[in-house]
Amino acid sequence: MQMTARPQPTDAAANERLYRSLRQQVMHGELAPGQPLTLRGIGKQFGVSMTPAREAVRRLVAEGALTLSSSGRVATWELTPDRIEELAAIRAMLEPEMAARALPRAHFALIERLAAINTQNAEAVARHDAVSYVRTNLEFHRTLYLRAQTPAMLAICETVWLQLGPTMRALYARLRRKEAPPYHRMILAALKAGDEPGLRLAVRTDVTQGLRHLAG
Repeated sequence: MQMTARPQPTDAAANERLYRSLRQQVMHGELAPGQPLTLRGIGKQFGVSMTPAREAVRRLVAEGALTLSSSGRVATWELTPDRIEELAAIRAMLEPEMAARALPRAHFALIERLAAINTQNAEAVARHDAVSYVRTNLEFHRTLYLRAQTPAMLAICETVWLQLGPTMRALYARLRRKEAPPYHRMILAALKAGDEPGLRLAVRTDVTQGLRHLAG
């Protein structure tokens, strides 16, 4: 019986790196809302063949990071106000809960790490670097939520972030903020004080305020 050759581990690792890199580009808003993607374009950008490019796109479509039309067109999400409002509502339900579950494990080192990320976030605002702003903003939230030890909730949340990434980048590039919003500092203060109601409120406000600008 003829055996089918298995991909070599190096190939699997390379394919995983491609998927992770493309996923990160979407989540951090390095791609514009509604931007089409082609296998040829992905292959040229990352120096890979069509097969790993096709597999990465397949995974990202299945994950909800990219859309696939009936004609086979693959693109990033281009969100309507109603869709933005729906995703904001999901964030407002999930993220305060994850933050509250993380609170008992919010040791000093974690708070210091969050403060450092928030400094990077403020620096991105000062540079008017929208991609770095989105990246550090999501890193701040993900670092906190990992302490909640709720992988199913975090997976749902990351699906929302993937859909929002390109639109969030477009929003912050348009707003041209001169300083970061105060909500991360409110989150840090609530963590230091062990204030669960204050933490829930700060997170809920943080994840909905910016999106209201988009939906408005």
